[in-house]
Amino acid sequence: MLGVDRTRIPNIESGQTEAHARAVFGVADPPLAEPELQDRLALRMARRQVFARERPPLYEAVVHEAALRMRFGGPGVVREQLEHVLAQSERERTTILVIPFSAGGFPGSGQSFTYAAAALSRLDTVQLDSSHGSALIDSGPTLTRYRGLLERLRALALPEAASRDFIRTVVRDL
Repeated sequence: MLGVDRTRIPNIESGQTEAHARAVFGVADPPLAEPELQDRLALRMARRQVFARERPPLYEAVVHEAALRMRFGGPGVVREQLEHVLAQSERERTTILVIPFSAGGFPGSGQSFTYAAAALSRLDTVQLDSSHGSALIDSGPTLTRYRGLLERLRALALPEAASRDFIRTVVRDL
C-alpha cells in the first residue's frame, strides 16, 4: 500500500496517534458529533492492529513537506505525531519518503490518494480522498497512470534516510 498526501501527515494506520487523529477529525466540515468522532477514533485505533502482525503489510508513504508542517492540534500534538511516524519508519516493511519544498511543483500535487497493490496488478485499487468523500478506481488504464505518477513522486522524494533526517529537522523546529 502506498499513500500520497500533500496537506496531512499520511493516514498511516500504524503511525497516527489518537491525539493527531482527533485533531484532524476535529476540523471536519460539517463538524462531527461527539459519538461519531468517538466511533471514528475507535475504528482508526483498531485498524492499527494490522501493522502489529508478525508480518505486517508493506506500506510506503510519500508526503510533501507542507503536510509535515501543518499544525493539527498544535505543536505538542504534531511533535508527538512526527516522532511516532519516525518510529514507524524504522520498522521493517514501512517506508516514509518526503518531497521537500525545494523539489518545486510535482505531478498530482492537487490530490491525496492511496494505491493498494494486490498480488495480481489487475486487482490494484486507488482510493482518491477529498473533503466530500472517497472514490475507488480500479480501471486498468487509470491504474497504469497512477503507477507512473507514483514513480515520478518517488523520484522527487528524498531517499529514506534523508527523509527521516528531514522529519527530525521539522520536529526540532517545532
